[in-house]
Amino acid sequence: MEAGTKQCLRLLFWETTIKCNLTCAHCRRLESNETANKDLDTAEGKNLLEQLSVIGQRQHFMPVIVFSGGEPLCRPDLFELIEYAQHLSITPALATNGTLIDTEIARRIKNSGIMRVSISLDGATAEMHNRLRQLKGSFEQSIAGIKYLAAEKVPFQINITLTKHNAGQITQMYDLAESLGAVALHIFVLVPVGCGQALAETDMLLPQEYERKMVEICELEKWARLHIKVTCGPHYERVRRQQLSNEERVVSAHNPGHTASHGHHGASRGCLAGMGVLFVGHQGDVFPCGYLPINCGNILKTPLAEIWYGSKELATMRDSGCLEGKCGVCGYRNVCGGCRGRAYAATGNYMAQEPFCSYTPPQTDKVI
Repeated sequence: MEAGTKQCLRLLFWETTIKCNLTCAHCRRLESNETANKDLDTAEGKNLLEQLSVIGQRQHFMPVIVFSGGEPLCRPDLFELIEYAQHLSITPALATNGTLIDTEIARRIKNSGIMRVSISLDGATAEMHNRLRQLKGSFEQSIAGIKYLAAEKVPFQINITLTKHNAGQITQMYDLAESLGAVALHIFVLVPVGCGQALAETDMLLPQEYERKMVEICELEKWARLHIKVTCGPHYERVRRQQLSNEERVVSAHNPGHTASHGHHGASRGCLAGMGVLFVGHQGDVFPCGYLPINCGNILKTPLAEIWYGSKELATMRDSGCLEGKCGVCGYRNVCGGCRGRAYAATGNYMAQEPFCSYTPPQTDKVI
């Protein structure tokens, strides 16, 4: 039997181009705009989409493809590729910094059938965002792009990457996202890869600080009207279950038979690298996610389906029994899994324990 044949691919992130109009401090990319000539060309891009559709046909649903970058709106054939994805019944989404969106681009996005647009903001204020984006006025440009999308009624979400600088603005970011008309707020935990390696010591929170932020997000999620999701912070799945368990004990003591609800959050798993997610780089290399530089093959040489179903690296990541250190004995390993990207960045071993989790599991933990 092929490795991972039961695994369904839900999201494929494609770095459509390495080119970008910004130089963000925490970006995963290491290459410069000059290497954009190595991007997959139009024919190769369409071939990637065809390979993705083959996987979709072997599942009971088609994966979502996220056109990302770099800055995907720097790619001149972007809308041609989006149209081709639609032709193959693949659902397209777009990840952008928003600074290049004007009335015309917003209308093209609307007409292209993009399911959702994600726009990254690095703070609730221009001062905070522009400092991390390293470009004066980028916050104002992104907000303008968001408003153009809202005017066309294009669903969009706001992404923020937590750092020491903006960690105190979580509630402000929620308020900003809601006021702009976003459908969701996705909160990312920094993974020290690419340019982000330089931020590991200066901008990353301590494990105990991340823990407190996870609890804070749990509290926010209870009353939030927007969907809130923590990305690259797999221990949030442990924290929210611990919080929910505590609430249920209190509620059931006063009202037997009542089941506590918890915001908009459904059943999920923490780290999805190689589980339900893949990342294809701008030259066709396939990685478990955009933050884990383990090359599983190249779509120009090996069919994507063969990589997805047959990669030994992906099979290892899917086996929670292969987790090492405290992650390997943690009762939450099946719902968390630890960030494989941070483990790799810290040790060179992608199955090592999550270095930014403060939880110490008891040896008697039951596996959830």
